[in-house]
Amino acid sequence: MTNKITQFLFLCFLVASLVPAKAQKLKRNQIESYADAELPKTVENLITFLSIPNDAQYPANIKKNIEWLNSEFSDRGFEVELLPTAGEIPIMLASTSYKKAEKTVLMYFHADGQAIDSTKWFQPHPYKPVLKAQDESGNWEIIDWNSLDSEFNDEWRVFGRSASDAKGPIIMFLSALDAMKAAKFTPDFNLKIIIDFEEEQGSPNLPAAVTTHKDKLAADMLVIFDGPPHITNKPTLTFGARGISDITLTTYGPRVPQHSGHYGNYAPNPALRLSKLLASMKDEEGRVTIPGFYDGITLDEETKKILGAVPDDEAMIQKKIGIAATDKVGNNYQESIQYPSLNIRGLQCAWVGKEARTIVPATATAEIDMRLVPECDPEKLISLIKKHIESQGFYITSGEPTEEERMKYPKIVAFKYSVSYAAFRTDFNSEIGNWLSNAYVNLFGEEPVKIRISGGSIPISPFVATLDVPAVTVPNVNPDNNQHSPNENLRLGNLKRGVRTCLAILAQKFD
Repeated sequence: MTNKITQFLFLCFLVASLVPAKAQKLKRNQIESYADAELPKTVENLITFLSIPNDAQYPANIKKNIEWLNSEFSDRGFEVELLPTAGEIPIMLASTSYKKAEKTVLMYFHADGQAIDSTKWFQPHPYKPVLKAQDESGNWEIIDWNSLDSEFNDEWRVFGRSASDAKGPIIMFLSALDAMKAAKFTPDFNLKIIIDFEEEQGSPNLPAAVTTHKDKLAADMLVIFDGPPHITNKPTLTFGARGISDITLTTYGPRVPQHSGHYGNYAPNPALRLSKLLASMKDEEGRVTIPGFYDGITLDEETKKILGAVPDDEAMIQKKIGIAATDKVGNNYQESIQYPSLNIRGLQCAWVGKEARTIVPATATAEIDMRLVPECDPEKLISLIKKHIESQGFYITSGEPTEEERMKYPKIVAFKYSVSYAAFRTDFNSEIGNWLSNAYVNLFGEEPVKIRISGGSIPISPFVATLDVPAVTVPNVNPDNNQHSPNENLRLGNLKRGVRTCLAILAQKFD
């Protein structure tokens, strides 16, 4: 009997050893081989796609991007629909199903880009992508595309608008689909691809569109392909993103600018009043002083442990952005982004520099953005800010004050605001979190850097709330990509890694 038990246990061990703990359709070397075989075509498609202007303020250009993507996904067997929105620009849904698939994964991309100022780009035009290598002095110099025929240098970069944010990720995924076909396998899940063409405009029509088309968008989970990984450029998963709201404040002085010699000690200066108002909202260490602004946010020891596991080098971050000391909202970078922020993103009043004039200005305006976290209600924060402004003696209007209001109230401020989208956050140990982590471990041999919530904002909360799905971001582009700025770029090493990552996800089975 003992021998039979021993033989049975040995057989169980043998069978278990033949089955991977985290089943995948391809091994690491196969993923790399199939993905890398697509690189020449990947670069070719990237050049073509980046050459199509994509500023969402020009719908005619967005239409050209829609046509190109429609063709690309259709050629790969997807059914493509253009889902109408309340605006002029639709969203795209590309869907395909596979035999025996029990789950559906929705994947989010966006294809529009920030506006350009071609005079600030060091190349012929932002919509004419170029390949660059760094010289001995650290300068980026254009090299011939034919250089890739003999070498694929990970450190070379493709420069062009939306190279990283976010046409590059779309190209990575398309190449992974081609690699999947070459490897002759299909995923264990159905695919729905949503492409947003107004993300850089704040996706104003997306929330309503998700509600309208929720049946077509229904899925078990959401994967977002956007943004850069951890600053170390290590493979990363991000489990949330802050939401965003904006506020415009305008203070008023004389009806029109007045001569500062005649009225400098007589007419109140709106710039000074606005400055005092803004300064009253924060203390010397950058913390918001408005009562209740941080209510509901606590970082327990387990959360601090999660945040502490992120390999941040605080000294390096400070050196990189050029600051000697940080604000004290949280004890470190990761803690700081667990709280809502109140940021002055722009100020405008009269003239400066060579155009400076000796006047008392008529108005002063501040643009504020407020990053949101899951624990806070944006409408409540807006009301707290309004209450604070009133406590500083201001009368609040929604626009230009009337003559009657000018004569009645000494201190007037116009207050306008909007809430683009809320924050979201998914647990590390959720089904989607474990599935994606397993794909990373299979490809890279180790766990990814896991970010609890990113500091930036992406329009994902409408999906999470309306479709009731967990969401995780897969960031593939290089952290120093200059997104939103001149000379945006995509590192070739990240392009290659991105194709591999997308293929690893397509090949990963659910436990």
